[in-house]
Amino acid sequence: MAEYGTHIRKGSMLQSLSAQRLKGSLAQQLAVMILSGELPEGHVFPSELDYAEQIGISRPALREAFRMLAAKGLVDSRPKAGTRVAARRHWSLLDPDLLAWQFEAAPSPKFVADLFELRMVVEPNAAAFAAQRRSETQLSAMREALDAMALHGLATEKGRFADQRFHMIMMEATRNDAMIALASSILAAIAWTTIYKQRKRALPRDPIPDHRALLDAIAASDVEAARAAMTELVRLALADTEDSLLDD
Repeated sequence: MAEYGTHIRKGSMLQSLSAQRLKGSLAQQLAVMILSGELPEGHVFPSELDYAEQIGISRPALREAFRMLAAKGLVDSRPKAGTRVAARRHWSLLDPDLLAWQFEAAPSPKFVADLFELRMVVEPNAAAFAAQRRSETQLSAMREALDAMALHGLATEKGRFADQRFHMIMMEATRNDAMIALASSILAAIAWTTIYKQRKRALPRDPIPDHRALLDAIAASDVEAARAAMTELVRLALADTEDSLLDD
């Protein structure tokens, strides 16, 4: 069987090339306006010619921005009907770029709750599978990632990268390709909620012990302990994020 967990897939990390390329772009600006409700569902944009003139950008640049947003389900462009903001049910809300932009737009309590419900459905079961299927190489890599988290702290980019690596390796240790396919969205959710929790004050508690308990359970091949440790880790992360919402 092929070995998993020895690398990080491209695009799975917070500072992906896509995120860097889109930072400050017209696509990002329009996405934030849509996600915040400033441009509501059904909003019809002016013609390309008129809108490009209004915002002082070339038509090809505007067309490219609309193409990016359409690929993420945010807008719908049709001949003669023009371009409009698509219904929310069509938005690719788990796209890592959209998750980043949603937190820039200030997430609603429901959006945060929905993300953590998804994490609670996926991650405890992923931890249980990892406890059954992990390799010694993956355990070693998870320990290294956890040590880096403890060394750098989650207030730093290095610490957050290590956190994502820890969770990525755990997801790969499930040896379940369908679960692994969700990893980039799960990692983006973890990363942006971590950043969001620290936007006005330091993290309210040290999450390293929660991760250490999870790693110990996976190392011991204790399926139920791994499931319980991940459940508690997600529960505490949600509580911290909900507290941070009160700061707004």
